[in-house]
Amino acid sequence: MAEEKAIFAGGCFWCMVKPFDSQPGIKKVVSGYTGGHTVNPTYQEVSSGLTGHTEAVEITYDPDVIGYDQLVETYWQQTDPTDAFGQFADRGDSYRPVIFYQNEDQREIAEASKEKLQNSGRFKEPIVTKIEPAQTFYPAEDYHQDYYRTNSAHYNAYSEGSGRAGFIRQNWKK
Repeated sequence: MAEEKAIFAGGCFWCMVKPFDSQPGIKKVVSGYTGGHTVNPTYQEVSSGLTGHTEAVEITYDPDVIGYDQLVETYWQQTDPTDAFGQFADRGDSYRPVIFYQNEDQREIAEASKEKLQNSGRFKEPIVTKIEPAQTFYPAEDYHQDYYRTNSAHYNAYSEGSGRAGFIRQNWKK
């Protein structure tokens, strides 16, 4: 059975797990940190903005069941790709939207998908999500894992209260 990884940052990592976790071919979705300079950062360190890391999810998937292109499409539909300075209520570099590619094929798929989204006219503003090479991914603390399951009431309230759920309904559920 084949196995590949994808890393996406799209604001609070709690909100980035469920959309991927429920798809066929997904083996595991881990909340964590990547893109910075601190080794094994903690949530408090990343939240300080001093580590250079962003909250992200690392997805382990079976490419024979689900393609990277499908994962990228799912990613776009969880984010505001026109906001480079965070996502929804979460502001700052640790919440910036980034597609972290593992190899040249992933980079090409992500770039083509970004261009297609820009040319679609769905958004009036430019698509500013970064596409960067993957760096070391550090899993977050256990209490952040599968948050939508372990703390569903708080997760649902946060998704609505942050503005993410409303944005998705308005911009993606058409």
